[in-house]
Amino acid sequence: MSRRRNKKRPEPRQAVIESLSHDGRGICHVAGKVVFVHRALPEEEVVFRYCRTRSKFDEGDVVEVIKPSPLRIEPRCAHFGVCGGCSLQHLSPEQQILHKQQRLLDNLKNIGHVQPQTVLPPLTGPAWGYRRKARLGVAFMRREQVVRVGFRERSSSFLADIKRCEVLHPSVGERIGELAALIGALSIRDKIPQIEVAVGDDNVALVFRHLAELSEADLERLRAFGQEHQLIIFLQSGGPKTVSRLWPEGEESANTQLGYRLPAHDVDMQFRPTDFTQVNAELNRQMIARTIELLDPQPEDRVLDLFCGLGNFSLPLARRAGAVVGVEGDAGLVARARENAQRNGIDNVAFHAADLNGDLPAEPWYREGFNKLLLDPPRSGAPMVVKNLPKPHASRIVYVSCDPATLARDIGTLVDQQGYTLVSAGVMDMFPHTGHVESIALLTKS
Repeated sequence: MSRRRNKKRPEPRQAVIESLSHDGRGICHVAGKVVFVHRALPEEEVVFRYCRTRSKFDEGDVVEVIKPSPLRIEPRCAHFGVCGGCSLQHLSPEQQILHKQQRLLDNLKNIGHVQPQTVLPPLTGPAWGYRRKARLGVAFMRREQVVRVGFRERSSSFLADIKRCEVLHPSVGERIGELAALIGALSIRDKIPQIEVAVGDDNVALVFRHLAELSEADLERLRAFGQEHQLIIFLQSGGPKTVSRLWPEGEESANTQLGYRLPAHDVDMQFRPTDFTQVNAELNRQMIARTIELLDPQPEDRVLDLFCGLGNFSLPLARRAGAVVGVEGDAGLVARARENAQRNGIDNVAFHAADLNGDLPAEPWYREGFNKLLLDPPRSGAPMVVKNLPKPHASRIVYVSCDPATLARDIGTLVDQQGYTLVSAGVMDMFPHTGHVESIALLTKS
């Protein structure tokens, strides 16, 4: 009978960190093999223990910092290093954004084979309590008979044991322990896998996903929690269409609606708790301002906004452009965009639902004629769009991206195959303390 042999991990090693990876891990070499070391910074001398070995590289975690980097700071969160929500709290926010800027420039050079004529100054905002959207995992720990609420442990499927979150909006981040106690008191505490968080300018909503029926006592506990903490409570028993409001009860009113304001553009946006919205309200306002500055919409312009969502860019643009057409793959978001346009009295904008990875020339809006284009795709980028641009080609394109690698790939296509020039590019710190890079680029064509 064969017996599986446990592979023994190497003993802790001492090393000098050479550089920082794209996701914020220190990089060193041991016996010619790359090791990614969590919580280590360039030029530091550290002792690390191996936490994972692979054929081409290993992973480690800092045990001791022998010679710290002058850039190292004390993490604010007591759970940093265990919780996987953040990876860069040991590096100052000012240095974090410079690291992200270099990552963008490296991707443009190495993937897109392009360089911007100008590097835009980074956009930054609040470093703590900024996150307005999140999906919190929930787990009932049978052995300990307790409930955990939060994010997963780093490199693990288990939830981290946290009591508060420093990056979540304080209305939720300071109540992680209370949420765990609330769910622990429910009859179906082992059937609540997730809480979705949505924060507006005036209201906060929690969506409790449940896999079994809640008792009347459970419902009353949830109502009481919402009332005590002034939270809107939703339930979700299945897909998105099953989301329903539990508290406050009654008809829709101002205190049951989520929204955010864009004062510089005289626009008020409303959204549903499961809709996609930007997580960082202050950065979103700055991002819109920079987008408008770069796109420079004029009264005679026709602007096409692809991946428009619920109109986050479209409606501010319509305040200045002659006409705006927004296109989005999610029909629910398109409906919300139309509602927002009507609510704000904006009548020079039209919205369409379409698969932007599909047959674009077959779409009715494709041949309407546009001289300026805005792209804000998901992480996968916009490969079909940049290969099938509506003709005549827009003279100016602004590309907003949440992944610098796909941005670089698509910009390479626009430059090499479509004849555009990369004028400028820069980063925006939408997610401080994480490896996430939000970026923006301007391309022109004469």
